[in-house]
Amino acid sequence: MLGPSAHRDTFTRDRLPPVDQQPVFQMEGFAYPDYINAAVELTDKMVERGFGDNIALIGNGRKRTYKELADWTNRIARALQEDYGVEPGNRVLIRSANNPAMVACWLAATKAGAVVVNTMPMLRAVELGQIVDKAEIKLALCDVRLMDEMELCREQNDHLMSVVSFDGTANFAGELDKIALSKPVQFDAVKTGQDDVCLLGFTSGTTGQPKATMHFHRDLLIIADAYAKEVLNVQPSDVFVGSPPLAFTFGLGGLAIFPLRFGATATLLETAGPKQLIEIIETYKATISFTAPTAYRAMMAAMDEGADLSSLRIAVSAGETLPAPVFEQWKNKTGVPMLDGIGATEMLHIFISNHLNDAMPATTGRPIAGYAAKVVDDDMNEVPRGTVGKLAVRGPTGCRYMDDERQQKYVRDGWNLTGDAFYQDEKGYFHFAARADDMIVTSGYNVAGPEVEAALLSSPEVSECAVVGVADEARGQIVEAHVVLVEGHPHDVETVKRLQDYVKSTIAPYKYPRSLKLVDSLPKTATGKIQRFRLKEQPITDQSGELI
Repeated sequence: MLGPSAHRDTFTRDRLPPVDQQPVFQMEGFAYPDYINAAVELTDKMVERGFGDNIALIGNGRKRTYKELADWTNRIARALQEDYGVEPGNRVLIRSANNPAMVACWLAATKAGAVVVNTMPMLRAVELGQIVDKAEIKLALCDVRLMDEMELCREQNDHLMSVVSFDGTANFAGELDKIALSKPVQFDAVKTGQDDVCLLGFTSGTTGQPKATMHFHRDLLIIADAYAKEVLNVQPSDVFVGSPPLAFTFGLGGLAIFPLRFGATATLLETAGPKQLIEIIETYKATISFTAPTAYRAMMAAMDEGADLSSLRIAVSAGETLPAPVFEQWKNKTGVPMLDGIGATEMLHIFISNHLNDAMPATTGRPIAGYAAKVVDDDMNEVPRGTVGKLAVRGPTGCRYMDDERQQKYVRDGWNLTGDAFYQDEKGYFHFAARADDMIVTSGYNVAGPEVEAALLSSPEVSECAVVGVADEARGQIVEAHVVLVEGHPHDVETVKRLQDYVKSTIAPYKYPRSLKLVDSLPKTATGKIQRFRLKEQPITDQSGELI
């Protein structure tokens, strides 16, 4: 039963899954008032609690206190309400790299009662358009440096009425900045209900068709009050650093919600490669890091060359499977275990994790407070310990797809089926076995093979193609495309490079096939279905027998 709502625009509440298709929500230990605004809890309430002078955000060479962040977001919220007509329940898209201005816009829109959709700067107009269409977004806030694709999206889409610029470099050169600066720092935030939708997290899934996951105000607080409190034991003295985009719910939690919930500091990097992470850790004595195993490998190499990462007390492995050798090498070098865990956009954040006192290599850990998990067969029967099956989980957060028939596949018998294969050992610890779907996970990014195939097939040079994920030491997996060319096009290096560049220009560049093989044919069944599993099992040769 849903509680009271402040939304005048009921679009998202009207599109929640039917109650009988939603998971069981285990709310014991997570009590919140009927009316609560998550953004207020992370800003103004923190000032009231005495954290006003603490540093909240560091980015683009500037530090901002909690008081400054509260004032900044109040000004923007007032501008959104008074000058751009944002009403409670309206969807607002934000397009930016990781920087304090993006966080401020997200918090401000949430204070105004909007439902926010954070997006990555690498998305192209066609991908942004899919999101705009599905969420019926009328207003987008965009970093001034990223306006081209956003404006192109507006030109191509009837829903998107206005694109407003803000300055991610903190120079206040955007339209929104200039209007907000004229506003007072007081703002009466919308009195949203604890189960009003405040965030849509988009995930493409294996089909490439975007799914919108719906998250309530209470959900944003739950992930901090569960995982961040129990596993990270966040203190006001902590300094967070990491590489996940804020557009991902994982990044939004780890680099914004978690530090702000406990009066700690978030350092934000627009470019978060290993080199930049090391510099930030050394400069600001960061204590909690969120990044991928590949970055931790680079950090260990830098330590051999004299880098001082001794301030880190917790290293959270994110985005891809944590290899046991990386875990062991990190612990040997630092004396601190690396914490692996599993989360999902549908669940908002991590629900099974290692803990500092029992972290082990090749082990995902055990459910955090409030969550339960089991490994089941196709009929939802729990399998014996040590047997690989489907991971099922439930807790205070869970899957709510927006108006999507795939809800019935993700939720069964009140449990969330994450699409991962796991086994549970005799001591109750969970161990990752494999992805249960065809998603390609490369350097922490999820890439849907069919989406890359569609991009390739839109090229006049391509007749057929199939995309798979193949193992890669540096990235976990890479996207590999097997392409049959239209007759008359040469099988040469120039063609490969041209097709790779074409994909980069059509969809987000990180999705392009790092390996592209030109072949004469693709393996198929008698009915003409491409046998992608065969592409993973053996090298492809051309008619001469030479490896491609």
